[in-house]
Amino acid sequence: MIRINSLFKYISVLAAALAAAAIFPTLSCAQGTDPNFVVPKQEQQQQDQQLKVRAMSQQNGSEAPKVDPKESKAYKEFYDTNPQDADKRIQLGEVFVKQYPSGPYSESVYAGLVQAYYMKQDWNNMYATGDKALAIKPDDVDVLVTVGWVIPHVYTENEPSASQQLDKAQSYESKAIQDIPNLSKPADMSDEQFATAKAQKLSEAHSGLGLVYFRRQDYQQAATQLQQATQGAPHPDPTDYFALGASLQNTQQYSQAADAFDHCAQIPGQLQAPCKQYEDQAKKLATQGK
Repeated sequence: MIRINSLFKYISVLAAALAAAAIFPTLSCAQGTDPNFVVPKQEQQQQDQQLKVRAMSQQNGSEAPKVDPKESKAYKEFYDTNPQDADKRIQLGEVFVKQYPSGPYSESVYAGLVQAYYMKQDWNNMYATGDKALAIKPDDVDVLVTVGWVIPHVYTENEPSASQQLDKAQSYESKAIQDIPNLSKPADMSDEQFATAKAQKLSEAHSGLGLVYFRRQDYQQAATQLQQATQGAPHPDPTDYFALGASLQNTQQYSQAADAFDHCAQIPGQLQAPCKQYEDQAKKLATQGK
């Protein structure tokens, strides 16, 4: 019977494909920046939108009457900076939180710094800044989802804190999935825009949680989460389909696995070839009834 029995075989194939596609490096969380890293255009757009929504929400009622005008000016300068200019955002943000560590904008700036460090692929600083943001606002779903999604993508199992990192990611994504339906709509967003934003955020949270389970070889849970991540996603992540297909094949759901691999193979990129290969294998297994 043709079957991939080990998670690690899938992980090695997945990691190699991701590295070749420059989606995420095979480096550990502590190894710093990959000069070949390129943030996908869709991911850039989503991060930009998050920052715009956050700044909009902050400006529509969160500003206290006694806020120092200099602090408000510094906050505006931070959020007016092009999100693609991560270096400038980091410079302005770090100065801001040192000058105004307990002001009304500090958590929002920390959250913006999380996105900037993500763009720089600086995982250590991203995690540390995320901790600071969540210490102020534990239910910040932008931070919870982003950090929880990155951890299972960049972690390596031989890191001393690998298991604890996966625990953290699981906790973050689970909390986000619980909190996202109860978010309040910003005043300047339409109902349709808000519903779309929440759906995208939920998809990302299920994606991160699914890969956590996949890393742990809990294929049934992984499949459940990754199915929710890919259902109706306007810009589906081929990595999710790849891991979904692997999870379904490892639970002997071969027809469904072939379908997941087929979806992956339809998306241009370095995962197309391996997904087509595994799709053919899964179809053969489904035909054999094994």
